[in-house]
Amino acid sequence: MSDVTTRLDVFKTYKLYVGGKFPRSESGRVYEVTDSKGQWLANAPLGTRKDTRDAVLAARAAVKGWSGTTAYNRGQVLYRVAEMLQGRREQFTAEVATAEGIGAKKAAALVDQAIDRWVWYAGWTDKVAQIAGGSNPVAGPFFNLSVPEPTGVIGVVAPQTGYGYSFLGLISVIAPAIATGNTVVVAAATDAPLPALSLGEVLATSDLPGGVVNIISGRTADIAPTLASHQDVNGLDLTGAIAADGPGAAAELEASAADTLKRVIRPVEEPSALDWTNAPTTDRLLSFLETKTVWHPMGI
Repeated sequence: MSDVTTRLDVFKTYKLYVGGKFPRSESGRVYEVTDSKGQWLANAPLGTRKDTRDAVLAARAAVKGWSGTTAYNRGQVLYRVAEMLQGRREQFTAEVATAEGIGAKKAAALVDQAIDRWVWYAGWTDKVAQIAGGSNPVAGPFFNLSVPEPTGVIGVVAPQTGYGYSFLGLISVIAPAIATGNTVVVAAATDAPLPALSLGEVLATSDLPGGVVNIISGRTADIAPTLASHQDVNGLDLTGAIAADGPGAAAELEASAADTLKRVIRPVEEPSALDWTNAPTTDRLLSFLETKTVWHPMGI
């Protein structure tokens, strides 16, 4: 009897990440994900409008608990996610290298920068109130205080490969939104969804409550309009919209978001000029914060 046995590889089955779980797409369909050379990598779930609506429901259900968590504890939870990302550094490096068609060394540098950026935003959770709020001078015997509060559920069109970075860009749009207490529904990059779906696997085993981050893969043209028009989505980050669907589609998404008075981060006019390796700023932290002003009489 031969000592050599032939076995079949067990291919990974990617699924959506919604409400802390991994449901199959409502469509029951998948699409092929290929590398920069057109070689097959995996089958990704083809998310639908129904999947997107389910993700919005999960995100809405998580808003109260996540926004009600103390800023210090949110920072601890996010730092734990960074620890877990560091533990899967090699996996993300391989996925980024194939998605972007770059060498392992450059991919590793981008992954390291993405992890560092997650830590950077985690550190801002209990500090952002110092720059977004404060005590206001008023003419009268009152204290007047401005306090930042999260906007709510944010729809995110992730940066697409070829214009942004499949993992660094993704981290750069998710981390600031949830650091300030929002929950998100992410339309993953159509042509490079694997880093996003793998991020969901990390989040599922972290301390991050289910529903805070929800990730849908598929055609952005199917997912983004649902996020733009949904009445229970409070904000929309269209950073990746031009790369995904063209300027006309991005304008349509903005118009649809206006019908429900969403706060919108507009897409850049020239996506190829958007360099995610630039140092982060507090702009994205402040983009999805509301200001609550409180008046209180002074004691005599």
